[in-house]
Amino acid sequence: MSNKPLIDKEGEVRELTSDDLKRFKPISEAKPALLAKIKKGIGERGPQKSPTKIPISIRVSPEVAEYFRAEGKGWQGRIDHVLKEYVAHHK
Repeated sequence: MSNKPLIDKEGEVRELTSDDLKRFKPISEAKPALLAKIKKGIGERGPQKSPTKIPISIRVSPEVAEYFRAEGKGWQGRIDHVLKEYVAHHK
């Protein structure tokens, strides 16, 4: 097995060989703390300092729900934005 550095003098990664691949370890073995940090960052929010929004339940017409949901992820935030604009213009 070769112990040649993976990165050359110019900072480029050389072509990997099958011997290189045999030496690789799963991240769970090589860097468990890094894996835990990555997993925590995926789809998980940290604790809020103070709540900025309150949960409520409202009924809307099907066409309103379909319109906002069709725009994809974040549709509830877009509804909140539209309602905030309405409030600002009708004070």
